[in-house]
Amino acid sequence: MQAEVRKAAGMICQARKTVALTGAGISVESGIPDFRSAGGLWERFDPMEYGTIDAFRVNPEKVWRMLREMSAVISRARPNAGHDGLTRLQRMGLLHTIITQNIDSLHQEAGAVRVIEYHGNSRTLSCLWCGQQYRADELDGEQPPKCACGRILKPDVIFFGETIPEEPLRESYKLASSCQILLVVGTSAEVIPASTIPYAAKMAKAKIIEINVKPTWLTASLTDIFLEGEAGKVVTGLVHEVKRLMR
Repeated sequence: MQAEVRKAAGMICQARKTVALTGAGISVESGIPDFRSAGGLWERFDPMEYGTIDAFRVNPEKVWRMLREMSAVISRARPNAGHDGLTRLQRMGLLHTIITQNIDSLHQEAGAVRVIEYHGNSRTLSCLWCGQQYRADELDGEQPPKCACGRILKPDVIFFGETIPEEPLRESYKLASSCQILLVVGTSAEVIPASTIPYAAKMAKAKIIEINVKPTWLTASLTDIFLEGEAGKVVTGLVHEVKRLMR
């Protein structure tokens, strides 16, 4: 695979704009299991029962049983070599923006400055009834957390049945349509509308470099270079090769 890493590094060094699309696979090494994987959140909590906006509106106390577990896992997680590597590429001027489907904010914790959180984040919570917003770290630990109006707060993550906010949706499509390289890391990009990002990039004649632990639907259909392995190890190797080429 080293020859493919060298080829990918050379493409990144020559591209005018590289954009990364990341998913659950980049955070697995930080201790956050993919929700859909064995042992993931959806194995213990039916997503149609706990993960929809309608379920939250009807019974937010019940949904917070799942959210408490999710919050505990995320709060313990720290950035890994995959997050750090993408930050290094960004600081080198070789990675324009990271579009992430993750809600853990680990890219920002690793120092990345241009991050589009496609599915929102768990740093803030909002009241669906009065619109008041709070930072998670300013709440007093009440479970489930409540607004001053007395209603239960919802973390600012996208539940099933909610639409992606217009701004990240529009900006992500714009970036995908104008980049020369789309670096796909830790995601199969199967869920709509995130699945449209690789298509938009390919339609704009971008090259797609995919990093995943196993082949995905992208590998045989859209990917130009497939780097198989854990995100942290592969991204670290890619950054090392990029630095070598830039000496």
